[in-house]
Amino acid sequence: MADARENDPLREDLIAEARRLGFVAVGIAPAADDPLRAQRLSEWIAAGHHGSMGWMEDRAEVRQGPQSMWPEAKSVIALGMSYAPEGDPLALAEAHDRARISVYAQGRDYHDTVKKAAKALARWLVARAPRAELKVFVDTAPVMEKPLGQMAGLGWQGKHTNLVSRGHGNWLFLAAIYTTVELAPDAPHADRCGSCSACQDACPTDAFPEPYRLDARRCISYLTIEHKGPIPHEFRKGIGNRIYGCDDCLAVCPWNKFADAAARNRAFLPRAELTAPRLSELLALDDAGFRQFFSGSPIKRIGRDRFVRNCLIAAGNSGDAGLIDQVAGLTGDPDPVVSEAAEWALAELRPAP
Repeated sequence: MADARENDPLREDLIAEARRLGFVAVGIAPAADDPLRAQRLSEWIAAGHHGSMGWMEDRAEVRQGPQSMWPEAKSVIALGMSYAPEGDPLALAEAHDRARISVYAQGRDYHDTVKKAAKALARWLVARAPRAELKVFVDTAPVMEKPLGQMAGLGWQGKHTNLVSRGHGNWLFLAAIYTTVELAPDAPHADRCGSCSACQDACPTDAFPEPYRLDARRCISYLTIEHKGPIPHEFRKGIGNRIYGCDDCLAVCPWNKFADAAARNRAFLPRAELTAPRLSELLALDDAGFRQFFSGSPIKRIGRDRFVRNCLIAAGNSGDAGLIDQVAGLTGDPDPVVSEAAEWALAELRPAP
């Protein structure tokens, strides 16, 4: 019996157009809700593992699946765009005078690039199927892109909870298009983690209470990006020189050996000044300087105060006495979270009497 996917010219043309627009991974999933995923989400929120990300709880019922958000949806077009790095994301681990910025944030803001391409694909679909209705999502709506990516065959959710692709490793930005067009679905991707525990073992703050479950409250990406208050003292040493996000659990995944940096969208090429920035230069940024320096970057979203807080934690971990004067100058910062971080960093940098 012929595969229904091979007899659907719209589906095949859609995939070809998505690839032309820069998506290296494309798949189709049914829009039906997934009770198992919904249950796991409910358990995760009930355990408080979402931390202060209140929006996860506020709209949990909509996150249960596509049709919980939009009952008319019939299919989900799952999309992945590569941001595979050329070098080792962990190379700066011992460069204490430098700051480490997550690979995904070293280039242009992915929201803009991925959404522009996804909207172009949506316009193409409407032109081919004029009665089609659709909704485009890129990380800013209650959509569970990673489970949908697995259902559409893009990859599988690894033990670190991120999507892993056999062809692109951990390095995919995800998008989803919900549509009323019924397209033949791809087969869900099988889990290929096996007995590997590399991502669990690599986490500096033990953010995985068990495989396939993340406690965001302990995650460096959460602490440096989403968390607004003082960073809990128990995690400050583990943060090291990471000032925006963390790549450790992603970077050690063995499947990355198949990822090709040549497949990366050029918009995500790293800016030279963000690959190994000096902590001394970042600590000097005021609000205007921060906004100018990070124009067009996702880092701009967290604001100067949260960013400088992160830099102060890295400074306190640096052992670099040359930063003492800069850090001391920030102990009087108007933002109490910044001033507290400066006091802590100063105490770490000054030798004990």
